[in-house]
Amino acid sequence: MECKNCNTPQRTDFNYCPACGARVIQNRITFKNLIYDITERYLNLDSSLVRTFLHLLTKPAVVIESYLGGVRRKYLNPISYLGIAMTLSGLLLFMMSHGLASDLNWDLFDQGTNPELMKKIMPIIYDFSSFIFLLYIPIFAISAWLTFNNKSLYFSEFIVAFVYILAHWSILTFPIVLGILIIYPEMYVGTSFFLLIAMFLYSIYVLQSINSYSKGNFFLRAFLFSALGFMGYIGLVIVFYIILFATGTITIEDMMPVK
Repeated sequence: MECKNCNTPQRTDFNYCPACGARVIQNRITFKNLIYDITERYLNLDSSLVRTFLHLLTKPAVVIESYLGGVRRKYLNPISYLGIAMTLSGLLLFMMSHGLASDLNWDLFDQGTNPELMKKIMPIIYDFSSFIFLLYIPIFAISAWLTFNNKSLYFSEFIVAFVYILAHWSILTFPIVLGILIIYPEMYVGTSFFLLIAMFLYSIYVLQSINSYSKGNFFLRAFLFSALGFMGYIGLVIVFYIILFATGTITIEDMMPVK
């Protein structure tokens, strides 16, 4: 008998392939073994998904450094983890585009935000949110590479780190955002603002866990990382609005505050 995943010859009494570690499946799919396979893979406390989620909370440096060091089976790889995060984000955006965003208060600081502006912008955000999300990864990776790097990591390794960081933060905050959209949608914009700050704090926590700077050095680097990351974030927003103006999607009148 050969392994169906790597084609390595193996004995018929093996439950797992000795070459690739894949489980040997000999029976056809039934509803019973389908449910078992799903629960065993995703709900088992020993599964890589649950382990990755818990360890990114408690010991994120271990997860990231394990992957960078060549460990591939203990934790979920960053692309798969990102895929889960983007699936959950897509679900939120789908719900928002089909009614949950109707009661959102975009005028967070009473600056007179034109509601017509948000009506024009939101459909574009719904369509390109995944692409915009991906752009944050290199922005924050550059900020960290320049500020938190006493181990001389490559820029590409910081990309891996922030795929994990941003994916984990998206998964972690999914139930919070979903609950707010369902129960109290007027608080969504304000909550998003504070979650953005919390995301920076979580990123700093992960970067410090990897680099272990002294207290004085840490605060300086945390400030520099936050400043660079925030400037990159604002720069991305500015580019977004420039594109909207250039394509005629919005006008100067849309930006005028409403009294």
